[in-house]
Amino acid sequence: MISAYKLADPLSPYRALSRHLALVVQMARRDVVGRYRGSFVGLLWSFFNPLLMLMIYTFVFGVIFKSRWRGQTGGQFEFAVILFAGLNINSMFTECANRAPTLIVENTNFVKKVVFPLETLSWSVIGSALFHLLVSTLVLLIIEWLANGAVPWTAVLFPAVIACFLPFVAGVVWLLASLGVFLRDLKQAIGIITTALMFLAPIMYPKETIPVAFRNWMYLNPLTAIVEASQDVLVWGRQPAWEILGLYTLVSMLFAWLAFAWFERSRKGFADVL
Repeated sequence: MISAYKLADPLSPYRALSRHLALVVQMARRDVVGRYRGSFVGLLWSFFNPLLMLMIYTFVFGVIFKSRWRGQTGGQFEFAVILFAGLNINSMFTECANRAPTLIVENTNFVKKVVFPLETLSWSVIGSALFHLLVSTLVLLIIEWLANGAVPWTAVLFPAVIACFLPFVAGVVWLLASLGVFLRDLKQAIGIITTALMFLAPIMYPKETIPVAFRNWMYLNPLTAIVEASQDVLVWGRQPAWEILGLYTLVSMLFAWLAFAWFERSRKGFADVL
């Protein structure tokens, strides 16, 4: 099958999204609704789940362990909010990465349809994860407002932070989705890798607790820059390090371009393997 995109074009991954945006939205909506179909409260679980988790984090880390973040001036809720801001980023990435290796395998019927744009499966997974991230962030801001009486104005910059993150996530999904067709053990390895990335990012501890000699190495973790930026705009009320985010976006877009090109090239062998 000949690719419908000019793979030499760095914007080809995003042309795939704009060309099939209506289909992506429809598939993401179906994925979200299908996840809660048959449950008693339905879509409300997408709100209750992060709310309950935030309550648990507050009790465990704020009451039992009495954990404090360097520079924290608030009460028990503040550490939980800081933690939650980072975990939301990790949850979004983990949801996409864990689903990616079986994305094509679980949609074999689409592979055999020559006219179906397989690349939209990746964008639909990201759309579903973005919905859950939106709800979790809304819960975080509500709790922050109730605890502190205000939400920092910099929260309006959060969509810009996520926009910097999306090319990397899309690249990961395309790469893992294509490799997962040929390497069926990949799904097991991804669970270990995503757990390691969570603990190696400044989610449960501030970066300042890491020895100076190793601190900059944390930025090799693709979650670090986005976690810090999310905490900056949602919790600390300051603008993120735009120079770091700018460099991160450029590298992520390059990675997404290469991963998309690999996906389009390798898709010719999907039907033979499946």
